[in-house]
Amino acid sequence: MSKVVVLGGGYGGLTVIQELLEHVPKDVQLFLVDRMPYQGLKTEYYALAAGTVSDLEIRVNYPSHPQLTLVYGDVTDLDLELKIVNITNQEPLSYDSLVIALGCTDSYHGITGASEYSCSIQSLAATRNTYQQINNIRPYGQLTIVGGGLSGVEIAAELRESRSDINIRILDRGNSVMSSFPVKLQEYVASWFRHHDVEMRSHIGITSLEKGVIHNGDEPIFTNATVWTAGIQPVKLVQSMTEPKDHQGRLIVNELHELPGAPQVYVIGDCSSQPFSPSAQLAGAQGKQVAEVIRARWENKEPKLSRIKLKGVLGSLGKKAGFGLMGATPLLGRIPRMLKSGVLWKSKRHFG
Repeated sequence: MSKVVVLGGGYGGLTVIQELLEHVPKDVQLFLVDRMPYQGLKTEYYALAAGTVSDLEIRVNYPSHPQLTLVYGDVTDLDLELKIVNITNQEPLSYDSLVIALGCTDSYHGITGASEYSCSIQSLAATRNTYQQINNIRPYGQLTIVGGGLSGVEIAAELRESRSDINIRILDRGNSVMSSFPVKLQEYVASWFRHHDVEMRSHIGITSLEKGVIHNGDEPIFTNATVWTAGIQPVKLVQSMTEPKDHQGRLIVNELHELPGAPQVYVIGDCSSQPFSPSAQLAGAQGKQVAEVIRARWENKEPKLSRIKLKGVLGSLGKKAGFGLMGATPLLGRIPRMLKSGVLWKSKRHFG
């Protein structure tokens, strides 16, 4: 019996499982390892943190199939030579093919106190805690979001609609919110924030955090709660691996998403070095390709993959406005918001 073990049930890992289950031979057993018995749609964690959707609304159950075994626990380490995965409170799990799809954690860039005095939206459990911290802010209190990229912008906008009684600010080290996007899109988002009384501060160089205070050099910035959306890095397990990595700590893979020195060990999603920014869309596309490679090898065929093509980026500004980027073309207003709602519906249907 051949074993395919997938570590992580997010967009990438779950896509691998679903694709393989459609064509799984009788002599193959699939294993999905995750700490939780279900997965959340991570692109909607900002709304969970803001309290505009419930946990149940963004929850995705794993497939049920006689050739799929679900294993719950944290992966503690891998032995790529012996082909063994060690998991908390479980027997070691051997594999013939392994897919590493464990996602990411926040990157604090070595800033003192950042991990202790800010909250996160990188996992379902962390997002629940973030919701509680935000919910505990009293009227006229201050929420600070560190990072003016997609995640920071979406949570700020969603919170403005759900908590009109609190003060919201975004701190960013760049020139503007959404600074990696075209100027037209930056200006649209900034205009929306000005109209909705969200404070934006640029060129901020955070040096440390303590309880209730963010230090911008010698300037103290006072806050009741801080949400960190200022960068990500691979999970600790991947950080501890000695295989070659890029400058962001992501594992370098070949054209088949394999570790060069470990045949049939595939890496996808936020742990994998790619010429694209990390995203759910990219993880899903990689998951489909890895499933193609594994299926080809089941059939003793030479795997051939086409170049990944991503469809663009969509973001929300509350429930009625949004923005997007299709190629080099910005989309602004209600249409990209409607498109994002459609993508969410499609994701729920696909994974559900």
